[in-house]
Amino acid sequence: MALRFHRGKGYRSRLLTYAMALGTVVLTIAMTQYPKDAFDAAIMGVNLWWNVVFPSLLPFFILSEILMGFGVVHFIGVLLEPLMRPLFNVPGVGAFALSMGLASGYPMDAVITSKFRQNKLCTAVEAERLLSFTNTADPLFMFGAVAVGMFAMPELGAVFAIAHYLSSLLVGILFRYHGRSRDERLSDSCIEGSGQGHILRRAFRALYQAKLQDGRPFGQLLGDSVKNSMQTILLVGGFIIIFSVFLRILQALGMTTLLSSASAFLLHSIGYAPDLTAAVVNGLFEIDLGTLAAAQSDAPLVEKAAIASAIIAWSGLSVHGQVASIVIESGIRMGPYIMGRLLHAIFAAILTVIFLGPALPVINQTALPVFLNTTGAYTLPFWLNRFMYLSYQMSIFLCILITLSFIYYVYRGVASGFRYLFTRR
Repeated sequence: MALRFHRGKGYRSRLLTYAMALGTVVLTIAMTQYPKDAFDAAIMGVNLWWNVVFPSLLPFFILSEILMGFGVVHFIGVLLEPLMRPLFNVPGVGAFALSMGLASGYPMDAVITSKFRQNKLCTAVEAERLLSFTNTADPLFMFGAVAVGMFAMPELGAVFAIAHYLSSLLVGILFRYHGRSRDERLSDSCIEGSGQGHILRRAFRALYQAKLQDGRPFGQLLGDSVKNSMQTILLVGGFIIIFSVFLRILQALGMTTLLSSASAFLLHSIGYAPDLTAAVVNGLFEIDLGTLAAAQSDAPLVEKAAIASAIIAWSGLSVHGQVASIVIESGIRMGPYIMGRLLHAIFAAILTVIFLGPALPVINQTALPVFLNTTGAYTLPFWLNRFMYLSYQMSIFLCILITLSFIYYVYRGVASGFRYLFTRR
């Protein structure tokens, strides 16, 4: 029986290898047949990476490395363990990944989660749980690019954001039960100094001992952070470019027709306009193209917003490729992550429809020119303002989480005291 299982597993492995090899050969031949399409798509990917991804994510990549080296992440982990463990069954340091993901967008959470796993701050199962719900879009994208730039309706930004973040938390609560049979919780979340004593004392002890364990002077820590962050951002750029080319080649070959048929059938089954087919197909691969197609489609506003919200939550195969390239060396499986994205997309679409009902009268009274011109975009002041805004958002998220954690910690202490008094009586 075991021999038959191994044979079946080996057959599937060979079949997958042959399919991937064939697909690579077909893609290479197609690029030689459609060189202009491939070149234009590559240029578009380079522009997206250089103008948007590189300046917006690189500072946060570097700062996250420095914060981990100084033990600040360990400090946050002790403070937020009382909140993150009961809700999501992940260590307290997961709140740092959650906050950075909420503020900076993808694939920031994947970078931080991978670092946690490599530094043994969480187990593989905990990393999978964390990655399932921290992969979120940043607020600027939903409020600025989608609500204002694409839909020309600023009020939609609040609907998108609330539905997006609330559905993300719902996914995290569901995934707290993921991998319970494989759960090997590390003692004290692998944070040194998190033993007995008051939570603040333990947090400062964890920070100090983490810095001692790291041992690098600031100059070396800064250099290593810049070097590692540059490698990561180049890797992300490569995936953006290759997926841009891949999508354009599929369109040139007409292979998106099959996906369009399947998408049209899905939309018809739920009673949505068939004009949203292009949005679903494009959103399967790339988030910007999908949300843009949804905004430009000839469909009711509720349907367009629901599909756009689902696409934002799904985030596209381009982002999934970036995440895979980052976490592959950490032993984190992609299956739970993909399932989390599907659930996130479904929840986000449903919540958008629910929240959009009361907001429709206000939205219908407001209109802005489509593709509103943002003066000074992609200049140094623009990116400095963006960096300050995202840093402010991250600080706000962390403060809220720490406050909730302290409230729960005090409540648990008071409840334990009352139980002790009643037990003595």
